[in-house]
Amino acid sequence: METFVQAIATEPNRLAMMTWLIFAHLLLLGLRATDTTSDTWRRCTDLVPLDLLSFVLERDPSQLTAGGHMKQEEGVRGVHLSSPHASMSFPSSQLLVDCDLFPKEFSIVVTLKVTGFSPKRNEYIFSLMGPKRVKTKRVGTKEEKNNKEDVLERNAESSNSGGEQRGETEKKRRVKSEEEREQILLGLRFSKRRLHFLFRGHEGVVERWRFRGAGLADNHWHTLVLGVGSQRVRLTVDCGKAQEIIPSRPFPSDLNIRGSKFNVGSRGRWKELYSGLLRQLVLVPGVDATHQICPSSNPQLAVLSVPPLLLHPPATELNERVSLGLERSCSEQLQGQMWFNPLRRGLYLCDGAEWVTVLEDHKRLDYVLEHQVLTTSSETHDVEVFHIAGMGLMAAMAHRSASGSAVYLWSKTGFRLYQNISTYGALAWRHFSMGKKIFLVVSNSVGGPDKRKRSETDTSVIYKWSKRRKRFVRFQTLQTHCARDWEAFNIDQQTYLAVANHRQGDNNHTIDSVIYKWNKPTKSFEVHQMLPTSGAYDWEFFTVGPYHFLVVANAFDGVTTSVDSVIYVWVSGSFQVFQAIKTFCATDWEMFQIGNRVFLVVANGHRLNGNGPSQYAINSTIYELDMNGQVFVRFQDIVTYSAVDWEFFSLGEEYFMIVANSFNGESYSLNSILYRWQGYEGFVPVHWLPTIGCSDWEFFSSEGESYLIYSSAKAPLSKVFKLKTH
Repeated sequence: METFVQAIATEPNRLAMMTWLIFAHLLLLGLRATDTTSDTWRRCTDLVPLDLLSFVLERDPSQLTAGGHMKQEEGVRGVHLSSPHASMSFPSSQLLVDCDLFPKEFSIVVTLKVTGFSPKRNEYIFSLMGPKRVKTKRVGTKEEKNNKEDVLERNAESSNSGGEQRGETEKKRRVKSEEEREQILLGLRFSKRRLHFLFRGHEGVVERWRFRGAGLADNHWHTLVLGVGSQRVRLTVDCGKAQEIIPSRPFPSDLNIRGSKFNVGSRGRWKELYSGLLRQLVLVPGVDATHQICPSSNPQLAVLSVPPLLLHPPATELNERVSLGLERSCSEQLQGQMWFNPLRRGLYLCDGAEWVTVLEDHKRLDYVLEHQVLTTSSETHDVEVFHIAGMGLMAAMAHRSASGSAVYLWSKTGFRLYQNISTYGALAWRHFSMGKKIFLVVSNSVGGPDKRKRSETDTSVIYKWSKRRKRFVRFQTLQTHCARDWEAFNIDQQTYLAVANHRQGDNNHTIDSVIYKWNKPTKSFEVHQMLPTSGAYDWEFFTVGPYHFLVVANAFDGVTTSVDSVIYVWVSGSFQVFQAIKTFCATDWEMFQIGNRVFLVVANGHRLNGNGPSQYAINSTIYELDMNGQVFVRFQDIVTYSAVDWEFFSLGEEYFMIVANSFNGESYSLNSILYRWQGYEGFVPVHWLPTIGCSDWEFFSSEGESYLIYSSAKAPLSKVFKLKTH
């Protein structure tokens, strides 16, 4: 280049020389600018989740930044914005470091509560704004058209007859503000009926993807996951079914974010400021972050990253440690929180999973309300309801079909399918734990996947909960004989499992059932004791003072159902016979206590002697432990119809039992009956619940409410009933 300049300098025309020098200088600058642009236009990749809310709140970890203050609703903390303060905004380069193009695929995770929302308003949850620029208004452009559409949309959502006039005024203000304003690159906002995702697309036109019926403006907490991919966009609310959009044009791959800034809860101005509460706002690289927070034991407050200031109330804030209201959720984030329910006049403490009663007015059962009809893959012989920390309530259902059994997860609306497990003629599930490890064991009554092969031995399986996979995985198999039930218990810090072997082959019912003991060195259950049984149907373990008991429900000896069921007592490391009780096809034992009194109730199925007819309407009997005579004595007889299960529970200071009536000799459509304890009168019937081939009842509680669930051995359904109290 220098040689070229010197050659030009020899010419007499100095003006021509200066012109060439300027041209050469500009050429060099252009080349340098081109090289710089190609080097610095970097895409944001390999990012970790970016917690936008924590970033603005944790500048001073001891207190909230200006522009926002903390509020507590439904026992949960959130941030309420008082103004679009500069502290709630920051340059995008502080989080999106060393990159200039926004990620092509990403998710936005938000937990919010919409409070006092005006139907006329649009409010921004967050925005990403470009640098300010002076803009000349061009009437009729696509961008102005978008603005006009936005005004019309807001007018349509207003039920006020004067909305049209105000909309025209707002349109004039909007067009005027277009002359000089920040340009939006990205934003998430909502109206009363819709959630809107905005971005600057092709030729700088602001495009909008709208999700109808999001149902956010209901004054409750909700967690949203918006997943933006190359081909489709998905919105998931409270870990429910996702809404999906396949846009005509994908999200831009060249969205330039140089000089941009994030605004939390606004677009940097008073207008369209978010008026509710924010608890979580996270930008996650990748198509869909739903799997990172769902399933959740509390989907409305599912957690990916919540600012520490919003997790636990400080110990000094006593007024915030006790929340007031009718509906509250309990989660790990609220452990230690107290809740006063004015309707029940009760005080409760959150233990991280459920509300524990500290003080409560006496509950009285008012009526039973059908809450859910759950369609199952086949008939179900047994339901086992249990709790897993971090997940919530779950129910394992023993399905008869070859397609296997299922584990369901509880939410406010009811149980939903969570995991399928291969089983073979499953008859029962039992949940137990050893330390922090959680297990499920299933009673299989068919040998295996090939039902054509007749076998006298079946395989029952123990499954272990995998914290990493959040699934139950196969742990150990045990040889059983048409197993009807498992019972798990602990004696002297040792874990035992008892299996009820019903029969070997088709006819041999007089066989041994087995007690297994956990062997720590081999990390497996091994045979500890064999006990003779006759068509065993159920085991029930219980403790009275220092004594441990195990009672078996014997159903059939090959000739008659009139057989002895046996109560065993633990002596010197094994079970010995304590008492034999005559039963009639006993299918279940249930132990319960009322005050200092100890009871056992048996479910008698039917009478059968030889080739004679069966009698299904027979007495099931409650026995009470005579402490002086050290024997269980008859307390009360209750007429049942081929009963297969009893379930005891209490509400406040009232005690109840419900029986599973399954067959009356003609029909499986019968009433199962709920009984209440009346002291001297014993148990009296108070509610009749229609059931079909009822095989099991389970009582459970969730968030201060009480429920019953029953399974059907004759129809592919289960029902959940809510117990209304006063």
